[in-house]
Amino acid sequence: MAESQALGSRIRRLRREAGLSQMDLAGENLSPSYISLLEAGKRTPSPEVLEQIAARLGCGSEYLLELLEPERHDTPQTELRYAEITLRNGDPETALATYTAVRDKAAAAGQDGVRLTAEYGMAQALEHAGRLEEAADHYQALLDHAGYGQSLIPRLAVAVALCRCYRETGDLAHAIDLATTTLEEARRLRLTPTVLGVELLATLVGLHCERGDLHRAAALARTAIAEAEGIKDRKALGAAYWNAGVVAHRDGATADALLLLERALAIYSEGDDARALSRLRNAYASVLMQSDTGDLAEAKSQLTRSAETLADHGSTVDMAYCETALARACLLESDPRQAERHARRALELLGTGHRLETARTLLVLAGAQLQLGDDAAAEAGCERAALLLEASEADRQAASAWNDLGELLERSGRTERALWAYRESLRCLGQRGSLLPATDAPSATRAGAVRGPGERDRP
Repeated sequence: MAESQALGSRIRRLRREAGLSQMDLAGENLSPSYISLLEAGKRTPSPEVLEQIAARLGCGSEYLLELLEPERHDTPQTELRYAEITLRNGDPETALATYTAVRDKAAAAGQDGVRLTAEYGMAQALEHAGRLEEAADHYQALLDHAGYGQSLIPRLAVAVALCRCYRETGDLAHAIDLATTTLEEARRLRLTPTVLGVELLATLVGLHCERGDLHRAAALARTAIAEAEGIKDRKALGAAYWNAGVVAHRDGATADALLLLERALAIYSEGDDARALSRLRNAYASVLMQSDTGDLAEAKSQLTRSAETLADHGSTVDMAYCETALARACLLESDPRQAERHARRALELLGTGHRLETARTLLVLAGAQLQLGDDAAAEAGCERAALLLEASEADRQAASAWNDLGELLERSGRTERALWAYRESLRCLGQRGSLLPATDAPSATRAGAVRGPGERDRP
């Protein structure tokens, strides 16, 4: 980071001495906003971009490169380092281009180790940019080359990343199967507990929590904390506390959840992972808003700090989570206009591939629309959210969405349709009527097939 800031300061000084504006320096293939971020030390350019900038400034590229790396600048390791810094500074597209170039050069030269490292970086950059299906494909391919111990591509780390992608796209069953299988394999080989092992275990906790299996999630959370304490690693312990806090919150133990999340915050605040700390602040603020004290001021303070950091270091998904949490805070403050603005911004950031968070954001947006008097839009949003959650097998969350829809319909006097929504909620919780015979045979949709919004029978 210090190297990026030094480079940015030198570029700004040279630009001013040359009498150029940021638009002049950007030229046709860069943007003035990119130059602004570069001069602020928040972007690290690839060697190719740096050469273009040096040419426009009238200096040699070596004069700029020397601030980033004292040794040679044409080695694959140096280019990989540039890509890593660029990704950490929140510029995944530039990082992806650099990783891809290194991968192609390494493949042509037969440098398999460099090629695999670059492909791993490509997968991380794609995930950071929100291109989850592409990222998942890259991570899946890397599993064939990933190993344990001192492997160039750590298998547990790839599994954690792939589970994240599956979770965001709503494929909870596949994510749980992958995490469980990988953990069992590592334990059979006596390679756990380790830091990565605890991280994968904590990921599995979150997956079971999303699916609604809170008993299993709580048991795994206790195991994760015990293993993290055993290996005496602060980062692993922080991850274990984080997911245990989420489970406690979903199970209604808000006070316990806040305590666990505060412990995680204390640990992450000691480190240098600004992105992870900001994501943790999102989770803490969301629980804080729903606590007995309902400290909205502190929750919004946490979210504001998170938003500022994620603007530089976060992915589109990270920023969407923050926007959704801000929308919830505005709803609690009876500010539906602002809540609607944050929710729509979150949906824009999420795009089309993030089922779970899209569903939750739709519910917040429906709450804002309800306060604004747009009952029809709120009803449509609740139903779409419920269907997305069901498709992801997040049945408890789907049940809550159907129940919200039932309350909305009941309030508007549509009793028959409200009753249908309440029954859908009970169905998601596994409840079946037993006092009266069924009036007709169950359809394919009732038997658990994945449904689209137009495939459901309506009353």
